[in-house]
Amino acid sequence: MTVTDSDVDTERPRLSLGTAAARNLATTTKSVPQMQGITSRWLLKVLPWVQASGGAYRVNRRLSYAVGDGRLTFTNIGADVQVVPQELTELPLLRGYEDVEALAALAGRFSQHEYSPGDVIVERGQPQDRVFLVAHGKVNKIGQGEYGAQTVLGVLADGDYFGDQVLAGPQGEWDFTVKAVTPVIALSLTWSDFEALNGDAGGLRAHIQRLSAPGAQRQNAHGEAEIDIASGHEGEPDLPGTFVDYELAPRELELSVAQTVLRVHSRVADLYNHPMDQVEQQLRLTIEALRERQEYEMVNNRGFGLLHNADLKQRIHTRSGPPTPDDLDELLSLVWKEPTAFLAHPRVIAAIGREFTKRGIYPSSADIGGHQVPAWRGVPILPCSKIEISKTRTSSIMLLRAGEQNQGVIGLHQTGIPDEYQPGLNVRFMGIDEKAIISYLVSTYYSAAILVPDALGVLEHVEIGRED
Repeated sequence: MTVTDSDVDTERPRLSLGTAAARNLATTTKSVPQMQGITSRWLLKVLPWVQASGGAYRVNRRLSYAVGDGRLTFTNIGADVQVVPQELTELPLLRGYEDVEALAALAGRFSQHEYSPGDVIVERGQPQDRVFLVAHGKVNKIGQGEYGAQTVLGVLADGDYFGDQVLAGPQGEWDFTVKAVTPVIALSLTWSDFEALNGDAGGLRAHIQRLSAPGAQRQNAHGEAEIDIASGHEGEPDLPGTFVDYELAPRELELSVAQTVLRVHSRVADLYNHPMDQVEQQLRLTIEALRERQEYEMVNNRGFGLLHNADLKQRIHTRSGPPTPDDLDELLSLVWKEPTAFLAHPRVIAAIGREFTKRGIYPSSADIGGHQVPAWRGVPILPCSKIEISKTRTSSIMLLRAGEQNQGVIGLHQTGIPDEYQPGLNVRFMGIDEKAIISYLVSTYYSAAILVPDALGVLEHVEIGRED
């Protein structure tokens, strides 16, 4: 028979307390419950929070004319693509036109064309006699620079259009070249086809003539109703009379809510409450989850989320796919008045670093609350995992200007609510049921507002996985 060490240990008298017994009397050093889903939530940190009394916030603006600032929607049956007829009213000269039959007839006259990368769709100097709708893909508008070299005037992609002034008549020659960057599907309508339809479309011609007439809607470069001002005059001329017109139906944003019911058995709360308060830890993790959901909604909610509510004129596309310094500069040109921060998914920030390194450029850093974060042109680049990555490995980058005084982006909440636990968040005791389970209703109320369109810019379709 073999005698093991453990047998010897049990038979021999001990001279000191064993470790196994000692652990029964010792308090184990432990962490509070951990949660991998907790992120830095930079968006909630950089936005100033404004009190929304009454649960709503009205964004008053000057009257503006939203003409042609949208994108078109298309449908396809197999490889055949058509524009949705009602979407044609996004073209400036068709804005507000309501004859659905005429729009359907007009949509049916567009012809489909497909282009490969590098193909020239229109060339500078050729007659401008048709309107183009970009159904799918990406194109560059290329013009002549100040010193004769070619320069990219803009990037157009899904839903964009060019040559729309042709609807008012032939426009002479194209003053830019349009070249396909990716495979492109485009629809085009010649002036002759449009003219043939226009004669049978009743009020369509009159509608276009009215909108194309000089001074039909006097507006400034931002689309706002013009304010008449005289300057540099001599003598005693009659000064213009004016007033600042406001939107008659300003948008009102109601506070959204994220809620959950926290349940804790009274036995756990009574017997297992030391050294850590079980209810407190359950509540802490529940609030963390609610705050994470709050940030997600403030980015992605279709009603008030920043990605969906960015003005269409403030959305641009990358020049070549990956995020380059040129793309970030283009975004800065949209939000150039005191920009607060870029926000991007961490993997997009990694792609930014790769693209910068390829060019021998190394971004500086910025100190945000004691944290060193990358920056471009002095503007911090902050991670936000709520900006999602698509199945095709593309994402978006946001640039915002924050603050009510800056006419920027603000967060909305209401403080002073009953049983408030944190600003805009309350915990309400709901009672104990017949199974001795304690219930708490945890709620947080929030929204976001973009005070003027140029407070937020979005760089869309940013590629993060292209093989070189």
